[in-house]
Amino acid sequence: MSSDIHPVSRVTRTKAQAKESYDRMSPFYDYFAGVFEQKYRNMALKRLNITGGEIVLEIGFGTGHCLKQMAEAVGEGGRVYGIDISSGMLAVSRRRLEKAGLWNRVELTCDDALKMPYADNKFDAVFTSFALELFDVPEIPRVLAEIRRVLKPNGRLGVISMSKADGTSPLLGWYEWFHQKLPRYVDCRPIHVEQSIKEAGFGIQYKQRVSLWGLPGEIVIGAKPA
Repeated sequence: MSSDIHPVSRVTRTKAQAKESYDRMSPFYDYFAGVFEQKYRNMALKRLNITGGEIVLEIGFGTGHCLKQMAEAVGEGGRVYGIDISSGMLAVSRRRLEKAGLWNRVELTCDDALKMPYADNKFDAVFTSFALELFDVPEIPRVLAEIRRVLKPNGRLGVISMSKADGTSPLLGWYEWFHQKLPRYVDCRPIHVEQSIKEAGFGIQYKQRVSLWGLPGEIVIGAKPA
């Protein structure tokens, strides 16, 4: 369905409010959101197919579960980078990686992905789970443009996100109402995942619709043109 027919809700909370919220949630995030997200993160990571020796990036790494899997996948010859707006999430992730003996393979940055501190054509793959839908409507193409900039030619992008693909879902309508009324607490909202990735100039290698507790979601793997 066209984005003109099913427009995406705007994000009204500020970046400072988002950082404050995630810093506050970071010690407890895994107890109420991590378990719910894990199944879908793993599905998307499997399709992204990170291999030994690759240099990869995660945007919005949260409490570091995927960073750990990625660091294991790239091996001693690879490198994992991560960027997240929350210093609280970075601290939790660092402890997880240190405990696993993987901290020497990882470099984390606390910053906004709208302007990433990485060189052009640096990464073999970029991954983001339940983070792209946190950006406001005008910001989504800017983030995707940054991802395309830092990816190598033929580099892969893996995204798992709430989806606007089924714009007629009654449950989706209720969820978006809560997002509009309580934007500081119901922060994620569905977006046009595949369409946004295509419009950013990526080729689509894989796509799958999933159900997130009855809400529509999408896993999309894209590739930067050679």
